[in-house]
Amino acid sequence: MSTAQAAPAKAPRKTLTELLSLDKKTKRIVTDPLSENNPITVQVLGICSALAVTVQMNTAVVMSLAVIAVLTMSNTVISLLRNWIPSQIRIIVQLSVIASLVIVADQVLKAFVYDVSRQLSVFVGLIITNCIIMGRAEAFAMANPPRQAFLDGLGNALGYSVILCTVAFGRELFGSGSLFGVQVVPQFMYDLGYVDLGLMVVPPGAFILLGLIIWAQRTWTGYVEDH
Repeated sequence: MSTAQAAPAKAPRKTLTELLSLDKKTKRIVTDPLSENNPITVQVLGICSALAVTVQMNTAVVMSLAVIAVLTMSNTVISLLRNWIPSQIRIIVQLSVIASLVIVADQVLKAFVYDVSRQLSVFVGLIITNCIIMGRAEAFAMANPPRQAFLDGLGNALGYSVILCTVAFGRELFGSGSLFGVQVVPQFMYDLGYVDLGLMVVPPGAFILLGLIIWAQRTWTGYVEDH
């Protein structure tokens, strides 16, 4: 007399909410670069573009979107390839991946926002050598799975973008009296003697504003340099 064997129980399927939910450690991958480990104000990386493309909000926002796209995609691709990349040529492979993505981003900008692309000039191409992107590829993407690598790229890109847009906001508002090219300081203010702060539209003004942001952020988080 044979007995019927019980069918193995199927593992319950995860819902979309469960798949998208992040544990505490994974959340920190995204949130740390926004404040406590910001790539500009704490790690002091990507300073060149933070000073060069922040005269107007338009250029800062477009540059931010380009960096978000390149950093998230490069981290993901390099993470997917990490087990097949020989250690002796890993930097070359990383540069090739990043350069390919930057070329695509540059062509997209020229196709859809040509005027802003001209204002950004060579700085889009210089994303290839951005210390933030190269650093995350080497330090994180090469050692972690794609999901975490994508989130790390997203967090660092957003942290970079927040500072970039904050600097651009202050420079355009106080230096030109406008935001996104639209005049926001009313004419009667100028009639009463208000004058735009010309220092904000030149590089020293960007240095001063960025220094104040770094000071405020480090004071708020209590960050202290190790000596």
